[in-house]
Amino acid sequence: MRNYDGSWTEWDNSVAQLYTEYHRIADEQAALRRVATLVAHASPPQEVFAAVAEEVGRLLAAEFALLVRYDPSDTMVFVGTWTSTGAPAPTPVGARLPLGGRNVTTLVYQTARPARIDYDDATGVIGQVATRDWGFRSSVGVPVSVEGRLWGVMIVAFAHEERLPADTEDRLAGFTELVGTAIANAEAQAALTASRARIVTTADATRRRIERDLHDGVQQRLVYLAVMLSGIRDRVPADVRAAVEEVSDELAAARHELRDLSHGLHPAILVEAGLGPAIRALARRSPLRVRVNLDIRADGRLPEQVEVSAYYVVAEALTNAAKHAHASAVTVQAEAVGEVLRVTVRDDGEGGADFTRGTGLIGLKDRVEAMSGRIFLDSPPGSGTSLRAELLLTPPKAT
Repeated sequence: MRNYDGSWTEWDNSVAQLYTEYHRIADEQAALRRVATLVAHASPPQEVFAAVAEEVGRLLAAEFALLVRYDPSDTMVFVGTWTSTGAPAPTPVGARLPLGGRNVTTLVYQTARPARIDYDDATGVIGQVATRDWGFRSSVGVPVSVEGRLWGVMIVAFAHEERLPADTEDRLAGFTELVGTAIANAEAQAALTASRARIVTTADATRRRIERDLHDGVQQRLVYLAVMLSGIRDRVPADVRAAVEEVSDELAAARHELRDLSHGLHPAILVEAGLGPAIRALARRSPLRVRVNLDIRADGRLPEQVEVSAYYVVAEALTNAAKHAHASAVTVQAEAVGEVLRVTVRDDGEGGADFTRGTGLIGLKDRVEAMSGRIFLDSPPGSGTSLRAELLLTPPKAT
């Protein structure tokens, strides 16, 4: 509304301010929702870090937005960067700098509280890089805490004289809380995965010990008894000899059953010869027609837990194809691609397999995921089953 002289009334100014504030809050809530969605979906931390840097930079109309993690050795590492021009950040993600001097990163590290600074008098390696490479003139940093401990800092900065608004720290706080939640979730998942991996490793070691004890103890004792009976058979009366031979046959059957049992606990061929020969042995023992296609590293053995997990994936899939899917043919493929071993078993059976049915497939899923791997099942009714596992050949790096 205008006065008769054409000037804006005080009421009009208030409405304009309210309208501006409304849009500012709406934009901020939308940005927070986008980041919160990534956190809720357990997106990889690197994806969350990049999204936070971009959302914060755009929301505050800054020229630079950085997310930095503190390391125990008094260093910092860039984990998320954004520039308003879209150009690559002068210092890439993963780069490390020593803490020290007068700069926002070090001030937040020392006090665990928000800090802001004009970079005309910044010092330390970080201060030099900020002014020389990034062109910082002013910046604000807000600490990122994870379950009560200081983890890092969220920084926004300008390359000119403009100072960031007084409420910048408060507006950043919502984003740093989401970052803290994402990191806590990732750490909890990593701890769970490590715990599951330890359980799987311990179980495998126990199976190996039992198999060795059975072979060196009970099996050898049965062999010795068989030899004793063989020596007795020719020295006993004819009417007793038949009974001795019957006992000898029972001992032989017991030895075979024990051998099969021990192989089921832990395959000796896998330990002695590796994954390729072990998979081929499974294929030979299968009642189905099995085609094997292997492209595994030829320059040495794969990590033990990778070989064991891949072996059990193939063993379970072959068993299911024969017992439940009523398949006639199976294809087994294993290939090392980069840092991943991909194992795929396809059959021409009835399909309809599901991770929720029975303990075999769910046990495989737990084993593979405990090794930070992934497993996929495609089994439409009447169209066969495809089971694919992807196993990391090197442990994942910590966040």
